[in-house]
Amino acid sequence: MDVKSAFLIGFISEEVYVKQPPGFEDISNPEHVFRLKKSLYGLKQAPRAWYDRLSNFLLEKSFEKGKVDCTLFRKTIKEDILIIQIYVDDIIFGSTNASLCKNISKIMQDEFEMSMMGELKFFFGIQINQKKEGTYVHQSKYTKELLKKFNLDDCKIMNTPMHSTTNMSKTEDEGKVDQKVYRGMIGSLLYLTASRLDILFSVCLCARFQSDPRESHLTVVKRIFRYLKGTTNLGLLYKKSNDYVLNGFCDADYAGDKIERKSTSGNCQFIGENLICWASKRQTTIALSTAEAEYISAAKCCTQLLWLKYQLEDYQVSSHNIPLYCDNTAAIHLSKNHILHSRAKHIEIKHHFIRDYVQRGIIDIKFVDAENQWANIFTKALPVERFDFIKKHLNMFSISE
Repeated sequence: MDVKSAFLIGFISEEVYVKQPPGFEDISNPEHVFRLKKSLYGLKQAPRAWYDRLSNFLLEKSFEKGKVDCTLFRKTIKEDILIIQIYVDDIIFGSTNASLCKNISKIMQDEFEMSMMGELKFFFGIQINQKKEGTYVHQSKYTKELLKKFNLDDCKIMNTPMHSTTNMSKTEDEGKVDQKVYRGMIGSLLYLTASRLDILFSVCLCARFQSDPRESHLTVVKRIFRYLKGTTNLGLLYKKSNDYVLNGFCDADYAGDKIERKSTSGNCQFIGENLICWASKRQTTIALSTAEAEYISAAKCCTQLLWLKYQLEDYQVSSHNIPLYCDNTAAIHLSKNHILHSRAKHIEIKHHFIRDYVQRGIIDIKFVDAENQWANIFTKALPVERFDFIKKHLNMFSISE
């Protein structure tokens, strides 16, 4: 559903005054001002006023507000569930019972002026295809627009977004490139990573050179576009399943940053076999060993798993003894053993919180061999065979529109 003139609906509690607009002046009282009773576009209170009006209305209709996500509302009727997700004036809703969807749409339209958009197919540049085997999430239309925008729609196709031997560094010997164009390309690609996890590491690496981009950096960015040219229809498949087991994978590339010698953390989280979150980020501190780098990466993954655990409770899904897969035995032992080691005493104390959750049985950190470490794709550039192997296991497939 799309709400018409959403910011004009909300009521404001504060005293707000506006001067008389041109063409509507009171000739007898030219120095007077108007006091607002309802919100207006451009008023900083308008978004909050609209949200308060909508949330109060839904709560009156026996909906429950999410404890983690305040824009999520849930209503349970016997064995059926109705979920509403709000994004400003756009509302997505779904239910296990089609009649509940019809009822809520009628109730909402009676209260607010709304237009029904039908089945969810397109949302902020992200396309959704609902099929028998599951739901496809992709950005093929956005990808084609990007290639055309940067005049790369006729470029040569590449198999991977970055060659496995690529070494990016700061250099004064090469010519500078247009910083505005380079930043525009990076910004556009970052939005694409909402569904294209396969380019996340490459884009994040190139983003480190936005302050002073050189010709070699632009060449690497163009290779990402050349890879996208051959994979415009690639997207994520979310298979139908009753498996709601939450689990995560974490990995680290020790001293992967050749400039500051910092490590890169990568992690991803699944519900069952469906990938729901992924991240690639350079660590803030310099790790002195692979164990420390992996331990920090595991702590980052743990924070995301805990957030997902509480988020899932809003959907009435409970998670306990959450598996966290790591391919470094030293990091695993470090998370389970509270004894202070001389090699670990320099690790920032904020990363040691993972020990507490392992001890309480909320997180269960386990070993996984490097061959089945899916987070590997978020820490380094991979050869084409390894790259395609991981993509397949992350449920990335070409979408037939």
